[in-house]
Amino acid sequence: MVDGQEVMSRVAVRRFTIASYNVHRCVGIDGCQQPERIAAVIRELDADVVGLQEVGARFRPENDAPQLDYLAEATGLQAIGGLRLHHRLGHYGNALLSRRRILDVRRLDLSYRRKEPRGALDVDLDLDGATLRVIVTHLGLRPAERRSQVNKLLVALQEQERDVVALLGDFNEWLPGGRPLRRIHAHFGRAGAARTFPSRCAMFALDRIWVLPAEALMEVHAVRTSLARRASDHLPVRGVVAWTSRMPSATPPP
Repeated sequence: MVDGQEVMSRVAVRRFTIASYNVHRCVGIDGCQQPERIAAVIRELDADVVGLQEVGARFRPENDAPQLDYLAEATGLQAIGGLRLHHRLGHYGNALLSRRRILDVRRLDLSYRRKEPRGALDVDLDLDGATLRVIVTHLGLRPAERRSQVNKLLVALQEQERDVVALLGDFNEWLPGGRPLRRIHAHFGRAGAARTFPSRCAMFALDRIWVLPAEALMEVHAVRTSLARRASDHLPVRGVVAWTSRMPSATPPP
């Protein structure tokens, strides 16, 4: 019989925190564009990995500096930008901030017909010797568009296997039983849903986190601090992940 100490020596628990946040081009519910508030919320999250949506191209209308550069510097995290969308107020798009070492970056095109271009940021990160794959996305406004985009995401997920996979973002799915959510649940299993929109009085779970293996996602909740309620029209959602992997057994002594 193998004693408890020997069993523990054969497994490793990797724990990390992950978050998703639609920052609304850093425009708060008061109509003011204040990237400083968004940076403060991200610091409150204290997450290893933060997926962002609607990161604007400009720090402020009078300043051409990219918001993502500012957020990375203000939080001390590494930044990766995704495909950008066009808006009358400028460009915006997905991004990722990470404490973990970046291994590889892919950018997926999820555009649907003549609708507004959409994409996903697909990144491999070092997880203490294992590989964490994170996909950050922001799906479209119409049901047919979201169904097509989820199909593309699921195809991409099947192409490259990793130790741990996280799918997160603003899925724009207002109905809990919507077909896109059902398809994602079939792949990842059901995950907790926290109400994140609108931030002042959240009623809808638009922002989501899924993880494979499903049992590794220990907790999901919306961050409802007074600052988070003001900084964007979405609340951030934060998850705690604890993944247990079996390590090669040491050669027993003779």
